[in-house]
Amino acid sequence: MNATVNILCYRSKKLSNGENPLMIRICKDGKKKYQSLGVSVKPEYWDFDKNQPKRNCPNRDAIIQIISHKYNEFTNQIFEFKTSNKDYTTSVLVERVNKPIKAKTVKEVFEEQIQRLFDEKRRGYALSHKQFLNSLIAFNKHLDNYFSDIDITWLRKYETWLRGNNISTNTIGVRFRTLRAVFNVAIKEKIVKAEYYPFENYNVSKLRQETVKRSISKDDILSVISYPYNEENIYEKLSINLFTFSYLMAGINFVDIAYLTCVNIIENCLVYFRKKTNKLIKTPLQTKAMAIISKYHSNENPYLLAILSAICLTLSISSNWVP
Repeated sequence: MNATVNILCYRSKKLSNGENPLMIRICKDGKKKYQSLGVSVKPEYWDFDKNQPKRNCPNRDAIIQIISHKYNEFTNQIFEFKTSNKDYTTSVLVERVNKPIKAKTVKEVFEEQIQRLFDEKRRGYALSHKQFLNSLIAFNKHLDNYFSDIDITWLRKYETWLRGNNISTNTIGVRFRTLRAVFNVAIKEKIVKAEYYPFENYNVSKLRQETVKRSISKDDILSVISYPYNEENIYEKLSINLFTFSYLMAGINFVDIAYLTCVNIIENCLVYFRKKTNKLIKTPLQTKAMAIISKYHSNENPYLLAILSAICLTLSISSNWVP
């Protein structure tokens, strides 16, 4: 059932100046909702039969213009709901009129998302979004279009273009999952309507290809750990010790190792947030791992292992700088 919209002079409420507020009344499914138009008139200047100001009403033209503008906003939104075959309540209708969809291009949303990731220190993820944005621009020539323009046909053309440029299936899958994630952000922030979401009928899961397992055997790991490096070759020695530390500490990656400080050691455990996912990790400190920390840690450097310098910590705290 469609809503009905009426303008009325609200006689049940009288303002201190003796005027009654003008209200817009929305009726749907037996429910009524009122919203003030922000203007008021004295009852003697209002035609209650025609629900409009009388000819002698002060500021009549301006009041009629306000009424017409707000009435058109509601009726246009009702028509939009009807054409998209989407049900709604009076509250949803009022909210959509008062908080309309913000017009932002695909490029603008991507750039905001990239900056947000940089602000969150998720540099790797931000750079992958930036690389993907460049790919979209290369394909589409520009991204000044809106998310509603990205439909199934557009997605198929982009996939065909990527394959024509010899991009692997798994890389295509990563890019489409990134696009899907940013599209969901746009929906959540009311930049695009949910009914334009194209991934309901576009199967992203098909863009995944089994790859050869790249894990190494335990014997290979032990051969690296026990490699007879030259003590005078500091880089070879550091590389092997970092590999050993990572293996002993549940596969901690290089970036997270580089940022470890004394505050990450709590009750004989290594406790840190992953730079990539911001997930909390807690791992018991192995004796040999602690020995590696002791070998490289210096009181002159706040980091546990001598990868970054003290200046890096100062810069990362005082700004958004990320090495």
